Amino acid sequence: MASMIRLKNKCPLFILVFNFLFLSISVRAGHADSVEIFSPSMHKNIKCIIIKPDNYSVMGKPYPVLYLLHGWSGNFAGWVSGSPQLLHHADTYQMLIVCPDGGYDSWYLDSPVDSTVRYETHIVKEVVSYVDYYYHTRKESGGRAITGLSMGGHGALYLAIRHPDVFGAAGSMAGGLDLRLWKKNNWDLQGVLGDPDTNWPNWESNSVVNLIYALKGHEIPLIIDCGVGDFFLPANREMHAQLLAAGIPHEYTERPGEHNGNYWNSAIDFQTVYFYKFFNR
Repeated sequence: MASMIRLKNKCPLFILVFNFLFLSISVRAGHADSVEIFSPSMHKNIKCIIIKPDNYSVMGKPYPVLYLLHGWSGNFAGWVSGSPQLLHHADTYQMLIVCPDGGYDSWYLDSPVDSTVRYETHIVKEVVSYVDYYYHTRKESGGRAITGLSMGGHGALYLAIRHPDVFGAAGSMAGGLDLRLWKKNNWDLQGVLGDPDTNWPNWESNSVVNLIYALKGHEIPLIIDCGVGDFFLPANREMHAQLLAAGIPHEYTERPGEHNGNYWNSAIDFQTVYFYKFFNR
């Protein structure tokens, strides 16, 4: 299905709106471009890293794109610093890997209580449009996948379920998939969802575990994994159980590990292969 954000490509206004700064970093395998993408929805420049294969070319077949979301308190650079093998994955699997910034604690939502937090709009419209404009990409949902760790795991599933015309496959690594469980130790969720005592519907409607119904009628390949020592494990098991009950195909794995970099540094290798197979099915 064609993306609703393909724009009517390459108009001068778009060039003016999306200002960018390239810092090209040569590495042993892929190349990482550090860019700034202007966000009209939040009125600021937001950083992003775009990894492309060493032999990247605007000639030939366009490249599929894997969007990779960071966790709570992280930033756009976290994936590359924590999992440098991504530079090789981009080259090996001939894909672009895009690491956008989701803010310190946005949970990749358009906040219903804070008009300055618009990270759903930023990722789905502003970042995807930027990447499709400036890079040689496949511009259909079958050429895009999204995954992430922790807060980013929730964000990846949330954005894919809500925008199946943009992302054709999605994953989560150690994702916090039920925001309602953190009413007390809430990861600063009150800032984006409001006080749970007075804004509880926001907590219900923005927890990805409550959005499974929206997958009906959409074939979105899903991969979900979590460590058996992770405090987010109960929510991942609940997501798995609800997907099974709804008859929605997905891959679910529990492996030894806790909620830390060692776990998702390993998990990303498995998930990259999964999305490579999706892109080439």
